Amino acid sequence: MSDRVIQVGLLGCGVVGSGTLATLRASADAIAQSLGARLEVRRICVRDLGRPRPPEVDRSLLTTDPAAVIDDPAIDIVAELMGGVEPARTYLLRALRNGKQVVTANKELIARAGHDLLLAAKERRLDFHFEGSVAGGIPIIRALKVALAANRIEQVIGIVNGTTNYILTRMAAEGLPFEAALAEAQAHGY
Repeated sequence: MSDRVIQVGLLGCGVVGSGTLATLRASADAIAQSLGARLEVRRICVRDLGRPRPPEVDRSLLTTDPAAVIDDPAIDIVAELMGGVEPARTYLLRALRNGKQVVTANKELIARAGHDLLLAAKERRLDFHFEGSVAGGIPIIRALKVALAANRIEQVIGIVNGTTNYILTRMAAEGLPFEAALAEAQAHGY
């Protein structure tokens, strides 16, 4: 395995960010094997330094200054885990201008600003990955762009939203009323 290290900066560390950190830690060897490089989280921008965090969050990496992530020349990849459109859009455009590869699972951001972000990435020949924001995280974007590029796909129809799938499954399998299934989904971070 290579000694190469890819430095990652996170924007946000709530439910999704903490889960991302836990996954990166638990899958570190498999990720390193697949990439031929180790991923290392260098800095994490949060809104509130005093907020309780799970044990997988190294508090020494925390900052409230987004520039510490976006403008750090050592950071290769910026992962947006904040949610909402602003300031996420502004931060990611700046990260792209700074030559960072970008990853997000933010559905609202992709719906409202995805075109601008994709264009900014394309102009700079950078990657902008958003597969986690589409179809409940089903790995379909790469398949559509690469494996099925020669096919003429006119539409994809279905309920492919993780929250909706969770609610409908709980209603069908357990007979929960909608309100109870929705409250349960929200409690689980959907």
